[in-house]
Amino acid sequence: MASNFGLKSLVILALTLAVFVQGSLGGITCENLNKDTCAFAVASSGKRCVLEKHVNRSGEEAYVCRTSDIDADKVTDWVESHQCIEACGLDRKSLGISSDSLLECGFTRKLCSTQCYNGCPNIIDLYFNLAAGEGVFLPKLCEAQRGDARREMAEIRSSGFVAPGPVSGVNHVKYRVAAAVAPSSA
Repeated sequence: MASNFGLKSLVILALTLAVFVQGSLGGITCENLNKDTCAFAVASSGKRCVLEKHVNRSGEEAYVCRTSDIDADKVTDWVESHQCIEACGLDRKSLGISSDSLLECGFTRKLCSTQCYNGCPNIIDLYFNLAAGEGVFLPKLCEAQRGDARREMAEIRSSGFVAPGPVSGVNHVKYRVAAAVAPSSA
């Protein structure tokens, strides 16, 4: 009975402390994060944080965390966990926000893994929107990852449109090349 009371008291104290610290800090501000927590974080404003690298005149590299213009759909006050960074195949020192990694089969495999896709909603929200910007539906990409991932990668590379393969009976058109004449300045 005494241990049960002690456990309840500890839980209440922890929750009170968490609320107090959160209230006194005012939430997450990207500019206050360091390079080890910036990438994939979301500020209390709902804007995504982005890690930038600057080189000083002396050649020294300096990392700065900034607030981007990109809104997170369902998340605020979020610093991504180490478990999700690892499960989704990400790097804490990623600079900027880009859809380029969606072209890498190994990255897409990790992103679409059950551990990442079902357990890391912030990462999935980000890459869902990045894929949509390329004309790709992330659930379809993940479904294709379990099947023929090469075709889906080709669709991303061509911004959602893949030219049809050769068709028999097509008449080929021959074009003549003419010299181009520069416009006169008269």
